[in-house]
Amino acid sequence: MFEMLAELNRIREEQIPAVLCVVVESSGSTPRKAGSKMLVYADGGISGTIGGGAIEYQVIQEALRSFGTGIPVLKDFNLLKDLSMECGGRMLVYLEPIGVVPHLYIFGGGHVGKALAALTPGLGFSTTVIDHREDMIAALHIPSVKTICGDYFSLLGQLTFNRNTYIAIVTPKHEFDEKLLMACAGLEWAYLGMIGSKRKVSEIRQKAVNDYGFSDELMSKIDMPIGIPFAAETPAEIAISIAARLIDVKNSLQK
Repeated sequence: MFEMLAELNRIREEQIPAVLCVVVESSGSTPRKAGSKMLVYADGGISGTIGGGAIEYQVIQEALRSFGTGIPVLKDFNLLKDLSMECGGRMLVYLEPIGVVPHLYIFGGGHVGKALAALTPGLGFSTTVIDHREDMIAALHIPSVKTICGDYFSLLGQLTFNRNTYIAIVTPKHEFDEKLLMACAGLEWAYLGMIGSKRKVSEIRQKAVNDYGFSDELMSKIDMPIGIPFAAETPAEIAISIAARLIDVKNSLQK
């Protein structure tokens, strides 16, 4: 127990993402009982154990999936039926990601992108700003915000997208916005939003369905025009409306 507490303290201090797995209930013949704990790291390594064998392997796989959501889950395992473990029994395991924060990609480092990047680290997002303009990237000096300079579309394959990924498209060109939206729509994400006028959004939505084959259901999940609707005018005000939407989605998913 004390070793686990020391390790939890270490990963907190060093900001190491991990998933805490706790057996909260057990019945019948099981390799470990309620209270057994295990930490799973992003590379699949572990600290502690919940019993080894098939049950531990399965819990590790569930934990690794949790890195892509950041959301706690409760899993019920029937050891004989689900895992063919002869000992039988049942284990209820709680998995809680620790230090697994949502990642926000901001495509476009102009006025709105810069203002949004200044807000989001303090709201619990790991933020990366991507822009093709060297001067824009050079002007971004925001603590805790990563920057990448290069072609948006060449960089897409180097980024990680999962159900804990948030995407804000605020580039300086209508053409970039449209192409990025089409490229990102079919990927995994928790949130995808694009800046634009109602006319621009209507045109792109129609093109996405008619020319790219995306469903109306998928397009309804994309936030465009991006942000919470209010009378925002300045880049800072628009950034606040986007940040408010990001908070709403993040907190709703964690319930």
